[in-house]
Amino acid sequence: MTLARLRFPLHASRGRRYPEPPHPYRNEFQRDRDRIVHARAFRRLEDKTQVFSERLSDHFRNRLTHTIEVAQIARTVASALGLDEDFTEALALAHDIGHPPFGHAGEEALDAQMRRYGERFEHNVNALRLVDSFEQRYAAFPGLNLTFEVREGIVKHSRDFEPGQHPELDEFLPGLRPPLEAQLIDLADEVAYNTADLDDGWSAGLFTMEQIEAEVPGYREIAAETRRLFPHAAERALFLESQRRLIDCLATALIEGTAARASEAGAETADDVRRLPRLAAMTPAAAETNRSLKRFLFAHLYSIPMLAAERRKAVEQIGALFQFFMNHAGELPENHQKRLSDFSLHRVVCDYISGMTDGYFRRTCLRLLG
Repeated sequence: MTLARLRFPLHASRGRRYPEPPHPYRNEFQRDRDRIVHARAFRRLEDKTQVFSERLSDHFRNRLTHTIEVAQIARTVASALGLDEDFTEALALAHDIGHPPFGHAGEEALDAQMRRYGERFEHNVNALRLVDSFEQRYAAFPGLNLTFEVREGIVKHSRDFEPGQHPELDEFLPGLRPPLEAQLIDLADEVAYNTADLDDGWSAGLFTMEQIEAEVPGYREIAAETRRLFPHAAERALFLESQRRLIDCLATALIEGTAARASEAGAETADDVRRLPRLAAMTPAAAETNRSLKRFLFAHLYSIPMLAAERRKAVEQIGALFQFFMNHAGELPENHQKRLSDFSLHRVVCDYISGMTDGYFRRTCLRLLG
């Protein structure tokens, strides 16, 4: 099952924008991973919403704990396939650092504001700007000076694009797929958030195991096996055991599905990975389970009135704060005001709000908007 032949060869890296001497005992992808972990943007994920606000419970995932779960799953899959674990882990740790406060609702709100000025907001592109410019930890260069491949994976792990489609990203080999390590990230992300959101939703009392079994056939089989093996276990223990087995099932399916697709496509080298259609995939049965989980979660979790109301409130508040700064640029922090000589006001306002945590955003709204 190994795909070591498709492992991205570290010696073939296009390197860093600003050349640096090698480290005595860490390779380049290990250095990238460590730089991401030490970044302010990474730490801020602790106070950014995944699904439930931290005001509801201390036990639900936030964007940081979600990221750690993605990294664990992605690294495990990469290891089983013989791919570069350090490269994969660096990408997994960076995959959400561009998210604004309040998750996808915040992203949609900022995108709506930027569209008014003929621009867009997208969290992967924002992540690239963060690691290239906003993180200031080194005297020798701006940003984190990550390798080309990690920067490419940040913007391409979940999508492909053609030459000219996104001119600002044309340096990242448009028309070609990213390395296989990057292709794993989006599906590892799905495994992590589908299973975690199921856990958090069940823990919140929004649905029962029986409801999941009725609507997610793949889960039904896992739950039945769990009940057979542990007939006297309490409901919570049965759910958590089923949850563990579900994660294992989907991660294993990602390993097997990717190996099968690579074999069917005739991929023999890392260069083949770039020219062929995407190779990362789950087995067909697990992919259907994954889709069923998404449908279940949308019906029983994401669309519930409480969360819908929180999303509407976030969108309204982001719009209001954005407009406030457009009318009162002098209220921006001094370091952001200095950027107005190089960037438009709406871009500076967008950058400032996108970097806020949920808590800092609420405090700022309270201070400036009442």
